[in-house]
Amino acid sequence: MQRRTLLQLWLVVVLCAGAGMWGLKPKLTPANVTLIVAAATGVCVLFTWLTWRRLARYLRRLEDYAATLPSKGIDLPAELPREFGMLLSALQRTSQHVSSVIERANLELARRETILAGMAEGVLAVDQHLKVTFCNEAFAEAFRTRRPLPEGRPLYELVREPLRREILEEVLGTGLAARRRVHLPAADGRWFEVHALPLAAGAIAVLHDVTETHRQEQARKDFVANVSHELRTPLAAIRGYAETLLDGALEDPSINRKFVEVIQAHAIRLNNIASDLLVLSELDARPPATPPAPVPVSEVVDSALRTVESAAVLGGVTLRINNCENAVVMGNRLRLEQIVVNLLDNAVKFNRPSGSVTVDCSTNERNVEISVSDSGIGIPSEDLKRIFDRFYRVDKARSRRAGGTGLGLSIVKESLERMGGCITVESQLGQGTRFTIQMPRECAGGGDRPEN
Repeated sequence: MQRRTLLQLWLVVVLCAGAGMWGLKPKLTPANVTLIVAAATGVCVLFTWLTWRRLARYLRRLEDYAATLPSKGIDLPAELPREFGMLLSALQRTSQHVSSVIERANLELARRETILAGMAEGVLAVDQHLKVTFCNEAFAEAFRTRRPLPEGRPLYELVREPLRREILEEVLGTGLAARRRVHLPAADGRWFEVHALPLAAGAIAVLHDVTETHRQEQARKDFVANVSHELRTPLAAIRGYAETLLDGALEDPSINRKFVEVIQAHAIRLNNIASDLLVLSELDARPPATPPAPVPVSEVVDSALRTVESAAVLGGVTLRINNCENAVVMGNRLRLEQIVVNLLDNAVKFNRPSGSVTVDCSTNERNVEISVSDSGIGIPSEDLKRIFDRFYRVDKARSRRAGGTGLGLSIVKESLERMGGCITVESQLGQGTRFTIQMPRECAGGGDRPEN
């Protein structure tokens, strides 16, 4: 294009100059020459301006096209100079490549956001200034944050715990990953395993809820400590009395029998602890549950009453049973009898002289309720929430004297849960206690367990 335009311009200038020289040859003066040069210059300037205006128009259209890549919304002239046509072809190829790259990037971004949004673990991303750039649904639910989260929100507005912010600050400062277990009161007091990683322009943290794991670990530690404490007392007593007997007390008839009886009592207590621990071990192992079978409540209660009858007679406690003749539940007879024995044993042990223990039954459309009430010493209100914890005792001294292990009510609660039942307790200090068992009743048409 440039060559053709320049050639045209050159011919016009030459013709103009020649015509001027031919017509003004007799009168060729410096003024005429100046006039001819001026005219030729003007013509050149005019053609140059027209040519540049045309080129500028093409360039603006190409600039608009390049600015909207990879969009194809800009219309270009159908005919372009060859040089511009080559540039346009290059831009179109670039546009196709950029479109393909952006499409793949958007697909990958959507895929990652879907994966992060569907994760059970909470995910939080921040920039270098600790402003939130992303958080998924799990994180928002854990911290009760509204979604969608405004972009650029400062982290301290979302997470109040300093420890949580310190982890991200550490990652941003060192550029190294960090892992830590933290307790976050803002997330309902749950425990999280936090794994923080640096990003190109910030950091990301993944929160794995380990509340249940932490609870089990703590329960295991407490259990080991409690077992050690419970075993230490009778073992120390047995060892002490045995050493005393061996040192000469065995020959003293006034005390040797008493010492042997004490050793026997502590040995019985150790045996009771071992038996209860075995039961809890079986419950914790969660073996395949045997199918529930119909269990007549009256037969279970009669057997349990015979078990504790001698202890009740010694303590002057009266045993009564009401309305249990027609009650039938779905469950395991051995477990249910063990449950009722534990409740009756406690009701007799912690009763008062001339007191009473009553077993009542009631039935509704879905469940059978078995209540064990006593007129004993009662349980303080502050202890009611913990009486089903392992090794927890309300009156530690009296419980040990009565031979209790602190595991009976734990066994009761966990055994009932395995059979689909539950237990509640009501008590008034100095007036007595009432434990109420609720279990699914037998269906009228057979032995299938009713749906919950």
